[in-house]
Amino acid sequence: MIHYHGTPITPMSELSKMAGKHFCVSFEDHRDIDWCVNNGQSVMLDNGAFSAFTKGKTIDFKAYEEWIEPYLYPPNWAIIPDVIDGSVQEQRKLMKMFSHLPNHLVSPVWHMSLSIDWLLEMADGYERFCFGSSGAYWQVGSESWCRRADEAWNELTKRGHRCWVHMMRGLALCGDKYPFASADSTNVARNFKNKGAEVCPERMARRIDAIQSPLQWTVKETQVDLFERSRA
Repeated sequence: MIHYHGTPITPMSELSKMAGKHFCVSFEDHRDIDWCVNNGQSVMLDNGAFSAFTKGKTIDFKAYEEWIEPYLYPPNWAIIPDVIDGSVQEQRKLMKMFSHLPNHLVSPVWHMSLSIDWLLEMADGYERFCFGSSGAYWQVGSESWCRRADEAWNELTKRGHRCWVHMMRGLALCGDKYPFASADSTNVARNFKNKGAEVCPERMARRIDAIQSPLQWTVKETQVDLFERSRA
């Protein structure tokens, strides 16, 4: 499992301790991008949709594409723009806008409030895709979120999909039952300077990086929650 640590991490003297890690750099605040590309193992380029949504902002998709272009080469990869709490039609439109980019270097986001059929269509068309928590599944790791994740992994496994699945905002799930190939969070950036509990960011990241997810999923019985019944 690859652990992507969100930026910015300030001051630069603290970020420099993180050399050799994997990084998630958001279009919302990409001040650390050049350092991360030059000093990290790989960089996940995030479109900043979650940050924009929480702040009531919109994303300039053309500017985002221009920003990722010079950094979009292996092992780096980018998140295709998505709409938080948007429809399948809205997501499909954005995916089409970015369809000219190499498939193996971009990743769409399956929002868990959208249909399983949409998830499977995404898995058929991309080498890598992301789980995004939205709608009734906003809280990662909640009871309803886990039921939905169980359902998604069941269907992917039944159909023999072996895609690279990334969990957005998901490093807290490291060591849990889900076989995510990678995940990201801003845990280190947000918490290493907590008053009274200050810690070296690299040491904090190292503890997170040591926790791995399982390699495969075993199909489980699931219960469809009330939200899903109302959509049927």
